[in-house]
Amino acid sequence: MKRLVLLAPIAILAACGSSRGPDAAKASGEPMVYVASARPASDIARCLDSRLSRVSISRNNGVTDLTIGSSSNGSYFITLTPSNSGSVIKVTRGTGEDPPEEELRFAIARCTT
Repeated sequence: MKRLVLLAPIAILAACGSSRGPDAAKASGEPMVYVASARPASDIARCLDSRLSRVSISRNNGVTDLTIGSSSNGSYFITLTPSNSGSVIKVTRGTGEDPPEEELRFAIARCTT
């Protein structure tokens, strides 16, 4: 019984990690981040543009799309969709690795709060 109690924290930490890894997310096109924010899409786009390098912004039918990285080899694709209470942010991984995922996640956290 003691052994089970000692292993419980390890099992919980393992469950918090990504079980599929970045290559699976790339192949499936599943969002790596999907959150809502009270901030308007235009504010979030400006903030991300100021915090990250090589940001390309386009707008189509009210939706703002950002490509992070080179236009031919985007590292991340961000879609900002307006909602009644702000914006919905969806991030999918591209094929590049610039900026590192941690830097992107930090910028998203700073720009959406």
